[in-house]
Amino acid sequence: MLKAIIVEDEQHAINRLRDLLEKHGRPLVQLLGSYQTVEEGASAITALRPDVVFLDVQIGDRTGFDLLRQLKDIHFEIIFTTAYEQYAVQAFRFSAMDYLLKPIDVDDLIRTIGKLNGKMARAEMAGQLETLYHNLKREQGVSRRISVPTLTGLLFLWVNEIIRCQSDVNYTTLHLKDRRKITVAKTLKEFEELLLDSHFYRVHNSHLINLRHIKSYQKGKGGSVTMVDGSEIEVSTRRKEDFLKEIANSSF
Repeated sequence: MLKAIIVEDEQHAINRLRDLLEKHGRPLVQLLGSYQTVEEGASAITALRPDVVFLDVQIGDRTGFDLLRQLKDIHFEIIFTTAYEQYAVQAFRFSAMDYLLKPIDVDDLIRTIGKLNGKMARAEMAGQLETLYHNLKREQGVSRRISVPTLTGLLFLWVNEIIRCQSDVNYTTLHLKDRRKITVAKTLKEFEELLLDSHFYRVHNSHLINLRHIKSYQKGKGGSVTMVDGSEIEVSTRRKEDFLKEIANSSF
């Protein structure tokens, strides 16, 4: 059984999560208690050494990151809870950190609990937290980092390092500015959703390109683009009109 605590400043949110854990968390998760300030949360983590912490992003006039900085080491899984939407949720996806959007949905909680059996490496956790903190501070996609799974763990990339993403069935190959190619066990659709607000556009079923790295566009039935790495990518006929509008309306 995994020991868990909640660090959250709003009592109604505590009650909601506690009730859901009672109904859907057992027998995997045992809730030890809930705490409403950064100081109380940090003390409870040190004393109780929980396996899982459900941590609010905003705790009064402070944040969950303020709490984490008080700890000597992070020996537990972190599930962030947040009322933020739009770019902030995107930041969680970029970092690969688990999160629950408030008000917490039953199905979302059940999915999260299902993930808790797999423990992550300390190095991965540190990298994920750094990426999340960085991305929550910046709304513009150019300054974001993305975490991608590899055979040995997670690789953290600046979004603007990626020139294009190429589909290979259930895998995607990332082509980077330094000529590296990284193949990831994620679909192109997943990368399209992840990079939606970062000046990427899917010009073809098999290609998602970084608009910042287009060198030229060649006219044709659909046309094609030449990227800064010299690659030439076909633009599908049905996407041509929207693509040209996207280029015309973008300011890089």
